[in-house]
Amino acid sequence: MSTTKTFASALHTETIETMRRQRGLPMHYLDDLHEHIAPLAAALHRRVLSRSHPLLVGINGCQGSGKSTLAQFLAAVLHIGAGLRSVVLSIDDFYLEKSKRRQLSSDVHPLLLTRGVPGTHDLDRAHRILDQLSDRSRVKAVRLPGFDKSTDDCRLPGDCPSVAANPDLIILEGWCVGCPPQSVEDLCAPVNSLESEEDADGTWRHYVNDQLSQSYQPFFKRLNLLIMLVAPDFDCVPGWRQQQEQELIATRKASSSSAMESSDLQSEYALRRFINHYERLTKHQLKVLPPLADAVIELGRDHRMMAHSGGLYT
Repeated sequence: MSTTKTFASALHTETIETMRRQRGLPMHYLDDLHEHIAPLAAALHRRVLSRSHPLLVGINGCQGSGKSTLAQFLAAVLHIGAGLRSVVLSIDDFYLEKSKRRQLSSDVHPLLLTRGVPGTHDLDRAHRILDQLSDRSRVKAVRLPGFDKSTDDCRLPGDCPSVAANPDLIILEGWCVGCPPQSVEDLCAPVNSLESEEDADGTWRHYVNDQLSQSYQPFFKRLNLLIMLVAPDFDCVPGWRQQQEQELIATRKASSSSAMESSDLQSEYALRRFINHYERLTKHQLKVLPPLADAVIELGRDHRMMAHSGGLYT
């Protein structure tokens, strides 16, 4: 059986170094992976070996916390160290198409035009994809969904990748993955100017919370394990999200792509307004989710992984 030492060794391969360089990550990221992720990989490997169906692992974290990067490195380390086949999904892949969000904004509340909060994902499609990936009798490849943030709309099926069914591991990352709903009392007071000025009567936040309670909890219950990247506080998010935006722009320019993610986020005001859509639930899950997660990785303000805890590490 592979051990923590095996997965630590996997971090010193050319594949991992290439991934680090391509993402512009500092050298200390590999040190963080060595200390905090190698033992996590060993624990996940043990869980995979004890199952007859794919292990579904969620990764939760605020915007810009490094969820997608962690998911990709974790999948790579598990493959190098133990030959495991992983499929990495983002809850962003399941956003509703723009026309449906436009209809929601007309029927329920204008703020629902903005992607991201519970109620703006196609969970029926998400369930179908997980069912297809987990079907042991399936031979046909599974066409994954995709969302183009430069157009704020779903990708055409022909532009999305296909993967083989029956992976050993499915990793689903997303800012609200595993988040429980708030109490009705917690919804009373607005948490920022967006809510006080554009959702004064609470229609939007009540709708989002109802969706989180009614539709998202059954979906999250499909998770076998939950990993959480814990930011020091919400104040880190604007800076982290801005850094993420800048890195994405640089990546697109390097690939000679003229498209940028959400060109309407290029101003500081627009980016802050966008982030305000997520402030309520980000603060909520920072408060209530760590005790519920199977593994918690605490982040410093400099993005370093500072400590880890949880049942997966014991």
